[in-house]
Amino acid sequence: MFRKESKLLQEQEDERIKTKRSDMTPKPLLQCTHHLCHVRVHWHIKDNYQDYWRVKIAIINFDFRLNYTLWNLVIQHPNLNNVTQVYSFEYMPLLPYEAINDTGMFYGLKYYNDLLMENGPKGNVQSEILMKKDKNTFTLKNGWAFPRRVYFNGEECMLPPPDSYPFLPNSAPRLPIRASSVAAGSIFASFFHLVLILL
Repeated sequence: MFRKESKLLQEQEDERIKTKRSDMTPKPLLQCTHHLCHVRVHWHIKDNYQDYWRVKIAIINFDFRLNYTLWNLVIQHPNLNNVTQVYSFEYMPLLPYEAINDTGMFYGLKYYNDLLMENGPKGNVQSEILMKKDKNTFTLKNGWAFPRRVYFNGEECMLPPPDSYPFLPNSAPRLPIRASSVAAGSIFASFFHLVLILL
């Protein structure tokens, strides 16, 4: 009889512990956003040099209760085969096909930014990537500079459709410059400079 009661007490204790553990698991509390995602991966074209271009990646956590430890970010982009330097993330190329190197995995530096804190001032991690331009294939037309696919911790992120990416103009319209316009502009600049000196 004593064994049956102790077994019953043990089952009740196990059930109480399970209930307690489920109460301790944080339920998501998200910042109100239009996309309702836990994180945002921001890809920003920062600089466009003659032979290189620089991209800034920021991962922002919108969950007020959840940290992401040992997070990873997988990006598919045609120019990842020309990565020159990654500044504050670790980078490892992924080669699903030996001839094509367009996929890479990024993750945080240990003890520096491998923990993505909950929403707030410290709820983001960011890095910059410097990539060499391949003159034969490089272009900023039609959203080429943006990733094809993005995965955060193994879950695919939704990307906007390619036709919603910003377009860069091919060239600016050229206005004919007349010698009289240049002369008038230089006279005005000299006069304006002289007026400032006199004041």
